[in-house]
Amino acid sequence: MKPLKYVIFTFCLLFPFSSAFAADALNTGDTAWMIVATALVMVMTPAGLALFYGGMSRYKNLLNTYAMTFVAYCLGSVIWMTWGYTLAFGPDKAGIIGGLENLFLGGIGVNSLSGTIPTYVFVVFQMTFAAITVALVLGSIVDRMKFSSWIVFTVLWLTVVYSPIAHWVWGGGWLAKMGALDFAGGTVVHINAGVAGLILSLILGKRIGYGKEAMFPSSISLTALGAALLWFGWFGFNAGSELAADGLAASAFLVTNTSAAAAALAWMFAEWWVSKKPTVLGIASGVVAGLVAITPAAGFVNFSASLVIGIVAGVFGFFSVTVLKHKIGYDDSLDAFGVHGMCGMWGALATGIFADPAINAAGKGLLFGNPKQLYVQAVSILATILYTAVGTVIVVYVTRFITGGLRVDKEDEIIGLDNTLHGERAFEID
Repeated sequence: MKPLKYVIFTFCLLFPFSSAFAADALNTGDTAWMIVATALVMVMTPAGLALFYGGMSRYKNLLNTYAMTFVAYCLGSVIWMTWGYTLAFGPDKAGIIGGLENLFLGGIGVNSLSGTIPTYVFVVFQMTFAAITVALVLGSIVDRMKFSSWIVFTVLWLTVVYSPIAHWVWGGGWLAKMGALDFAGGTVVHINAGVAGLILSLILGKRIGYGKEAMFPSSISLTALGAALLWFGWFGFNAGSELAADGLAASAFLVTNTSAAAAALAWMFAEWWVSKKPTVLGIASGVVAGLVAITPAAGFVNFSASLVIGIVAGVFGFFSVTVLKHKIGYDDSLDAFGVHGMCGMWGALATGIFADPAINAAGKGLLFGNPKQLYVQAVSILATILYTAVGTVIVVYVTRFITGGLRVDKEDEIIGLDNTLHGERAFEID
């Protein structure tokens, strides 16, 4: 037996880390997938969302909508790396906020790992979420907010509102400890952005001529293309949130596509039934509604549940932007609250209903014998709404103090912001 012992001893000397650190080692497959997923989510903001929102805005404000979307992504990129990441994912402080240990990415190096992927990849992946969240808010206030005020608002809102909520849910904060389920951003991204957009639109007031004159979209073709790019990028958004190339990522990919398709059809048929015309704008909006609703549930629900989530989201989204909006009377320019806020709430609740432990052992919903999960989801929704509403009000008034006002001059609004703010035109009109 002695020769065998010598062989084993020699093998251990030559390959000391072959198994002991396998579970903690960098996985090249996971890393490659997460780099791709991060790029997919990046495309969603300066391409997908810019086209989606730009096409729905009026021709005289299309470039302004593009510019505000682009600058939101650029600011988000810088803010996240300097202080946003550490506030969201730094060491937990009383369940409320992350510590400043990773300020300017301090303490993170090229060999740092988050699970099986480099921490740098995780940081950039999460940055794309922060950037698109504040960009989504823009949909509520296009046509009437000063560009300078939007810049200040973006900086403050990402710091004061987005980062703490991201910590609550994903960074080990109090909602995470409570057991709230949010796979890819139902509360952190969509409810957060939708409520902030509603608050900002109410404070800014309605557009000149709102409800009295037709406000036609500049290009439904651009909006449809933007919706397609958002759908494409959303696979990285949801499937990438598994942070690994595995079966759960594949399941999230599948249910994401199913919910989007089901919601698009549901919105189309609801609109067809009510207004007798199935519009391309309605189909594109339905796609986004389904994507929003499945986002918190993507890593927890099965195929059948994704069908239900999508169908309800399509119908719910349609009536939110056609009935609820007009009943209340607010001017949410591109329906950020109606689609992202309302469908985000449905998705978060649906996660508490349909979470299937056979898909993900970390989630067990009402239909699988855990009614408490629905309560936890409701708490997470209400907490997000309350904090976002109060935080956004504070940010808005600080922004107004810094910039001397939020809204463009009346004359500039009538002429159009592409010309008056940027000196450019999206279209040549005879």
